[in-house]
Amino acid sequence: MTALAILLRHGRRAHAQARGIPLSRALSTTTAGTDPGALSVADATRRLRREHDPDRAVSILEAIDTASISAASTRHALSLAARRLSRSRRFADAEALLSSHLPASTTEPHLAAVLCSYASANLPEKALDAFRSTATSLPTPISPLPFNALLSAFLRCRRHHRVPVLFSELSKEFSITPDATSYGILVKAYCMNRDDVKAKQALDQMREQGISPTTSIYTTLIDSMYKQKKTEEAEHLWKEMVESGCKPDVVTYNVKAMNYGLHGKPEEVLEVMMEMEAAGVKPDTITYNFLMTCYCRNGKVEDAKVLYHSLAEKGCSANAATYKHMLAALCAHGDFDAGLGIVKESLKRHKVPDFRTMKGLVEGLAKGGRVAEAKTVVAEVKKRFPENLLSGWINLEKELGLDSDSIDNTLQSKGTSGETVVESEPVAADAEALEREGSAVEENAVSEESSDDEVPGHEVSSSEEMPRGPA
Repeated sequence: MTALAILLRHGRRAHAQARGIPLSRALSTTTAGTDPGALSVADATRRLRREHDPDRAVSILEAIDTASISAASTRHALSLAARRLSRSRRFADAEALLSSHLPASTTEPHLAAVLCSYASANLPEKALDAFRSTATSLPTPISPLPFNALLSAFLRCRRHHRVPVLFSELSKEFSITPDATSYGILVKAYCMNRDDVKAKQALDQMREQGISPTTSIYTTLIDSMYKQKKTEEAEHLWKEMVESGCKPDVVTYNVKAMNYGLHGKPEEVLEVMMEMEAAGVKPDTITYNFLMTCYCRNGKVEDAKVLYHSLAEKGCSANAATYKHMLAALCAHGDFDAGLGIVKESLKRHKVPDFRTMKGLVEGLAKGGRVAEAKTVVAEVKKRFPENLLSGWINLEKELGLDSDSIDNTLQSKGTSGETVVESEPVAADAEALEREGSAVEENAVSEESSDDEVPGHEVSSSEEMPRGPA
């Protein structure tokens, strides 16, 4: 790791000089807030989730006890550190960090873990370079695992138009036999391209290879049909899925709940939930998120609030999407007291809603004469990020005339009790925008992209290396 430390130090020096930060201060961030001894993976991951300074994040990563690292833990910790660097626009440093792990990636699970981490840094083409340079050193024949990881990285970076070409070229070049997961990624890419014909042709191609379509693949197709408002086709695929022996799981049902949550009435979402329970499938936080969304869309904000506060009783806990969409709905209805309660809980759980959603709360408080509370919200959020990620908040303070030097402790006494993250996704302004970002799998993965807690709903392999699901 010595070479990596030198590379990152040079990047940190240039970054510090560009920001006008004294070099000594920039260099000191490499160890501030970390223990000198080795960290367990679990401890390091907890720290990484809460650490938004990229240099300190790298230091935490470097302090992990290497004896305790597995492929899955490597992926998680490495992804978090790489994301911190890329969000600070330090892509060269992110690439240096990731490439430093390639020499040790002598097994397929570890290579897959590193390739997935390239997606967190938004460097899919670099992942392709890494795959080509490393795959030849793996024992042959190469399994689909690293191949799937690479294709998944392109999907996650919204380079889905590249997936079909890579699927064909790389499988031939490296003599890789695609599996059900590979075809699932291909189908998802076609669905993201809104190419239903080729998506269904991929199913036929699977069958020709003796591979049966899975519940996850059907879910991807059903999700795409619902998003295109092709309800009859979605229902036909549902029937085909069941008849083929694939049982709908919670993600599949959440796709249906999403459709009614965004375009129907609460009673229809509740009907889906009854159908789930009758099939022995327990509704999860995502299911309840869509029900809360539907309540709000239909003017039943009080019902949404009651459901939000009863999540624990149902064996669920709010995720990043819960806080985001509930806060947006409450602010839209002028309920800023409840909004403060949402923010308080989200801050405690390090899942603060995105800037645009939070901006609605701060503007509403300030324009309603509640300047002290608006100041406190801004101050609490600003504490959690490095200076280079605060330009939006600084501009908002100037726009609203907020004096950040005078702050009270309103948040300590306002809002509800309990555990209440800072996302980076834009808030949905209407049903169409919510649908674009609110598919069941995107809701499942929202903590990965919004609060840096990687918790996929489905996995594409038994090794649990990559998230999968509908587009």
